[in-house]
Amino acid sequence: MEVNEPVLLFDGVCNFCNTMVNFAIRNDKKRRLRFAPLQSTTGELLRNQYGVSPDTDTIVFIEKGKAHTYARAAIRVCKYLDWPARLLYAFIIVPDFISRPVYKWIARNRYKWFGKRETCMIPTAEVRSRFLE
Repeated sequence: MEVNEPVLLFDGVCNFCNTMVNFAIRNDKKRRLRFAPLQSTTGELLRNQYGVSPDTDTIVFIEKGKAHTYARAAIRVCKYLDWPARLLYAFIIVPDFISRPVYKWIARNRYKWFGKRETCMIPTAEVRSRFLE
């Protein structure tokens, strides 16, 4: 599958992940980002295509032919957001050896802290075109 726009793969049943996706949608007025749940056929296809393990407990951000995971993925999404949300991209200066363990700690506890849905998020008609599946 060829990916021309930046794509965010996310855990479709995670409330925290869905909140993050909704934040990105609201703050991407130029509509540059695309989305797909990891649980979808497209999400699985892209994860396999970019060599991301099915056991990975993180979002995956595909940009310019490369898959980013954990905190780097979340921070790179911010590069595409509008002002002032774009300021969050400044966290790219935090070294990976610091940001990755923090992100992994949040990822391990996300269901306990933020809850879990029974099914993946169903986008509204307004944003459905931004979802790959």
